[in-house]
Amino acid sequence: MAGETILVVDDDEDIREIITLYLEKEGYQVILAMDGHQALECAFSFNPDLVILDMMIPGLDGIEVCQALRKNLSTPIIFLSCKSTPSDKSIGLIAGGDDYMSKPFDTMELLARIKAHLRRNRILENSNYSNAQNKRLCYGDLTINLDNHSVVVYGQEIILSPKEFQLLTLLAKNPNRVFSNEQLFETLWATESFGDHRTVMVHISNIRKKIERDAKKPALIQTVKGVGYKFCAT
Repeated sequence: MAGETILVVDDDEDIREIITLYLEKEGYQVILAMDGHQALECAFSFNPDLVILDMMIPGLDGIEVCQALRKNLSTPIIFLSCKSTPSDKSIGLIAGGDDYMSKPFDTMELLARIKAHLRRNRILENSNYSNAQNKRLCYGDLTINLDNHSVVVYGQEIILSPKEFQLLTLLAKNPNRVFSNEQLFETLWATESFGDHRTVMVHISNIRKKIERDAKKPALIQTVKGVGYKFCAT
């Protein structure tokens, strides 16, 4: 959708220029930042619809920026990095990123992922529910508000990334149903990411840290050994 705002954070001028060229051609508004401090200032001032974030930037690095953003914003974040190992990707996802691309990257692939993340966010934001009962999922001290995409745990609102919210909602809408890693990945990531099933594991870990009393002994999202995960309603 033309007019959506994207924050591009990278200290490489050539990369900023090429990404800007493609995004503006598609009708997006582009905001540029060259270091971590400038990235935070722009993000909190303009509240972009999506952030493209290089991991290795001056000042605060990409991981620190992502962690700071996640305290207040649920904006989709796509990491760019010259590092490409599974552990590097996991670090980005654990910090709160929604996607990860290694440099050098294909610009058309990046554009496709951007569109997929924005499209999925629009679907979530524009979803209409037939009655008030369907707008809220309540399980003990956990409340998931489907209308405004907020989550309250023990009376305190927490910030989830778009993918974390989608994953938690999918599980909570299907209490006690076991989902395999493959099912969760295909449902939430397959159309927009070329990652692997470890992405699911990392996001489950992030969610547990935010909603469980003891993330090491989860009561809400439980692991079914050798199969996958389930949301326990009782």
